[in-house]
Amino acid sequence: MVFRRSTSPPSGSKGHLVLGHWGEEQAARHLQRLGWKILRRNFRAPGGGEVDLVCRDQETLVFAEVKTRRSEEMGRALDAVDRKKQRLIRKGAIHWLRLLDMPDLTFRFDVIEVLATDPVEIRVIESAFTLPDPLRY
Repeated sequence: MVFRRSTSPPSGSKGHLVLGHWGEEQAARHLQRLGWKILRRNFRAPGGGEVDLVCRDQETLVFAEVKTRRSEEMGRALDAVDRKKQRLIRKGAIHWLRLLDMPDLTFRFDVIEVLATDPVEIRVIESAFTLPDPLRY
């Protein structure tokens, strides 16, 4: 799914952290417009693990990683969600699921690409990766 809208990204001189925060805000607004509920932003599990956005898409819990880029000259933002990054996201998600104590809950891992162009382009890649093994609580 691709979404385009006119909004101004921060200038290049502001740095990648400002761009990343802006991208997360754009992604959250876009998901809310799609009817998703944002449950938590920047969830950090004790001992490591992180999830940019924890959301609910109807009855499915979504752990979303947001990647923002100014261009795709060096490849897609999705490509930056490598095995190491996936491991951190999974660790955060498993901690969240343990807090819920709901083993029958349906969940998935999405990647949200935000391309800071004019107009802004937002892509939701549903089920971008999975757990390697069945989840054990």
